[in-house]
Amino acid sequence: MTLKIYNTLSRRKEEFETIEPGKVRMYVCGPTVYDKAHIGHAMSALVFDILRRYLEYRGYDVTLVMNFTDVDDKIIARANQQGVDPFQLAEQYIHEYQNHLEDLNVLPASINPRATQEIDRIIAMISGLMEKGYAYPAGGDVYFRVTSDPYYGKLSGRRLDDMQAGARIEVGEIKEHPMDFALWKGSKPGEPAWDSPWGPGRPGWHIECSAMNLHHLGEQIDIHGGGNDLIFPHHENEIAQTECLTGKFFARYWVHNGMLQLRGEKMSKSLGNLVTIEEFLAQHSPDVFRMIVLNSSYRGPITYTDDVVEQAERGLDRLLSALKPALPGSKGLADNQKQFLADRMKTAHTLFEGAMDDDFNSAGALAAMFDLVRNINLARAEGAVDSELEPAQSLLHQLGSVLGLTFSKSVQGAGAADGFIDLLVELRSELRKQKLWTLADTVRNRLLEMNVILEDARDGTTWHWNR
Repeated sequence: MTLKIYNTLSRRKEEFETIEPGKVRMYVCGPTVYDKAHIGHAMSALVFDILRRYLEYRGYDVTLVMNFTDVDDKIIARANQQGVDPFQLAEQYIHEYQNHLEDLNVLPASINPRATQEIDRIIAMISGLMEKGYAYPAGGDVYFRVTSDPYYGKLSGRRLDDMQAGARIEVGEIKEHPMDFALWKGSKPGEPAWDSPWGPGRPGWHIECSAMNLHHLGEQIDIHGGGNDLIFPHHENEIAQTECLTGKFFARYWVHNGMLQLRGEKMSKSLGNLVTIEEFLAQHSPDVFRMIVLNSSYRGPITYTDDVVEQAERGLDRLLSALKPALPGSKGLADNQKQFLADRMKTAHTLFEGAMDDDFNSAGALAAMFDLVRNINLARAEGAVDSELEPAQSLLHQLGSVLGLTFSKSVQGAGAADGFIDLLVELRSELRKQKLWTLADTVRNRLLEMNVILEDARDGTTWHWNR
């Protein structure tokens, strides 16, 4: 089956063809780092991690660029509130966010550029737009002239006349048209600033991503991604300024994830209805959040509730159940039972790839994995030995890895206790050898009170967190 991907620009699924055969140039808009990252940020990061992993599974060489906006009005305001340097504040949150992505098993980006590292290229890009008549200076600022781009609005589907009706010019702005957007902002007292041909200032939000794309990926890229809240104005403005400068189409596929909602509302700092990544990982394994994302269409909204989390926990438990060893005393499968399991493995693999080829239908891919789980558990119940279960379990691990699952239920902070639990499990095993059953049961029961589940098998005892 040919891989198809939904393109926001065309509003339909399209066959995936890269600019350069076998290579994918992919840019994903990263966060503006002025506060702790929340699970809405994590959702977007996981969506594009899953896309990237599947593209790599399909044999593509993926170069992924994810930026950090490290100079912005919000960063400056927060730094002033705390009485700290805005660059130090930004670096603190960048470091925290990267640690969270590692905790979530998100593959590191090929490149993580920062806005402050691209100033010279941003100035050069603005100068190029001015030379071509697409931008103009005004009162120390520089604006993009939207009326100079006949295709402005093509991504969002908005008409300039309709946009103008609801637009307003902010105090201090001197613009030819209400929808003209800032490429360069003249500095205010106490703000970070860089020298430019138009006076000291700093880049506007939209221009930084275009400059980073041009620098790290070239004039044309295969995939540009981000949340659907970025379609307008951010991505619309990126297209306008980039294509007007280069005269070429910018991104072949525009891919947008839906928003994470808490009690039906978009999760955002401004609304104050946040669950931070740190808070989630203190209570749940990273695989649980990935299961929440995988169970949904990446393009649609996800409502975050306790029930949704519990459903993800149960789904993860089902996957883990298939990785248990054979039952004690198992004698092996009959030939027809072995063939049945082998056939179901092939079917699961085919259905998994078919689902992912259809615009990264991760929920369909999970369904194929759950079918494989059911057949592994059926084979175990019918007496399969470990050597007969291993090929199907290995396939389950492989497919899960494509989706970024680690098949772990451990949570943040649990690692420090792991060694002590291992010691208690060894102690219990020794008590059982000495037939001290009451003491052994006491150890098991006390561990159960701590949400630690023990599973006794022929080749020893294993344990996992029951979170």
